[in-house]
Amino acid sequence: MSVLGVHPVDQFEGVTDATDFSLVLGGPLYQLFRRAHLSGDALELLHRRMIGIVLIAWLPLLVLSFVAGPGAPIGIPFLRDVDTQVKFLVALPLLVSAELMVHLRTRSVARNFLTRHIIPAADLPRLHDIVRSAKRVRNSVVLEVGLLICVFTVGHWLWRSQTALTTNSWYAVGDSAQWTLTPAGYWYAFVSIPVFQFLLIRWYLRLLIWGWFLWRVSRLNLQLVCTHPDRAAGLAFLGKSAYAFAPILFAQGTLLAGLIANKVMFEGADLLSFKLEAVTLVGFFVVFVFGPQIVFTPKLALAKQTALSEYGLLATDYVRGFEEKWIRSPGAGRDDLLGSADVQSLADLAGSFDVIREMRFVPFGWRDVTRLVITTVLPLLPLALFKISFEDLIFKLLRIVV
Repeated sequence: MSVLGVHPVDQFEGVTDATDFSLVLGGPLYQLFRRAHLSGDALELLHRRMIGIVLIAWLPLLVLSFVAGPGAPIGIPFLRDVDTQVKFLVALPLLVSAELMVHLRTRSVARNFLTRHIIPAADLPRLHDIVRSAKRVRNSVVLEVGLLICVFTVGHWLWRSQTALTTNSWYAVGDSAQWTLTPAGYWYAFVSIPVFQFLLIRWYLRLLIWGWFLWRVSRLNLQLVCTHPDRAAGLAFLGKSAYAFAPILFAQGTLLAGLIANKVMFEGADLLSFKLEAVTLVGFFVVFVFGPQIVFTPKLALAKQTALSEYGLLATDYVRGFEEKWIRSPGAGRDDLLGSADVQSLADLAGSFDVIREMRFVPFGWRDVTRLVITTVLPLLPLALFKISFEDLIFKLLRIVV
């Protein structure tokens, strides 16, 4: 109970629905899943969606790959195509399962701004407007139709020109000038790849909506507390919410690992020639996830500068009074200093000043960034087996540990 006899949460009673913003509970595909009994109102039935997507995107490829193609010899069988297997058996289920994690971790972010008193009650109508606008964009039929058009135009061209194998494979035979799809290749090119690309770029769109949502929130009258122990003026919960996107980053790392594996195994590419691509991928997607939170940097920097000035003045006045009372006063009794609240107050003031001085200009810390970098890099580590045998790798790891 508060000192006024009202529970702190009571003042926000009735605003939960208006301030809860889920990044994934909406859009035509979400409604389609609900009508097909592949999802509940809160993204239940996850196993059905994962199995259903794999059955549509991967299983027909396995069946059709046994159907004879157009005459030319097939050099790369379906089950040896590493890129395809990790794309549809690892990355695709991750993109589907990530929805539930993102929903659970980010839906309360808007309400946290209120319950933590970062946004005053007077700004509640503006916050409601921001949430409603973000929901309208999230639920847009036009945007998802635009994604479909993009997948079947730009997406198909990118797959054909950038990632498709250039040698005879289970899905296409012939050279770049005379490329003929096999029966499995038609399903791959016009069903499996579009399904995967649609779900992937749909996540990119959601991240853009998330960034736009946070940018608008950052422009509200934020009441930041620079002495908050999270070293982010009370906004560290935003940094932790970024963990929700870890499955998407892992899926991105898996995609690059599969593509590199195919290039090395079937086209004779040098593994080390992909160093730039790996570094670029990790850097780009970590920035893509944490970048939207940088919109709070101006407010954090101004709050820190103001707090350092105010607490510096307070500290000067307090220390001067402390010295006058306990150091310079002729009648100061040093024995009375033991157990005095003045000493504890001096220590508390110094601690508060240290917290302000250590306050970050962003809601996230290096530990948050490191975790997502490791998540993105992990799928790339097995590629080291192209340069070193598994036995040698084990022995080297044992020497490091032992």
